[in-house]
Amino acid sequence: MHYFNILIVDDEEDFLETLVKRMEQRKIDAVGVRSGEEALEAMKKKSFDVVILDVKMPGGMDGIETLREMKKIQPLTEVILLTGHASVETSIEGMKLGAFDYVLKPVKLEDLLAKVADAIQKKDTHESKIRGAQINKLLRYW
Repeated sequence: MHYFNILIVDDEEDFLETLVKRMEQRKIDAVGVRSGEEALEAMKKKSFDVVILDVKMPGGMDGIETLREMKKIQPLTEVILLTGHASVETSIEGMKLGAFDYVLKPVKLEDLLAKVADAIQKKDTHESKIRGAQINKLLRYW
């Protein structure tokens, strides 16, 4: 039984496969894709709790553009940006666009899992507040 749904977006195939396997070992349903375009398609088909998104990816969409589009599809999904030292400024831009946080590559799995846990907790809190507001709205009509 899996408890959480994670989308991992990274063009480095070995890193991606390893991270997906390590998440699965921890009962986390992890889907790995290699581009921003693939990530957006995955998000149209399935809801994710957290996205781990590489900032620097070759091809049509970089991580920041992908983040911008992800927030349109699933606004409550938390996004953790993976970045190298050279693109910390870009990651800060991502935070302004709604990313939960960023981590520097290479990242220790334990550190990444701690960020994922924090992101899931934030998403759950936000969803609970929304449900509470909806319940209050419903009760006002009685």
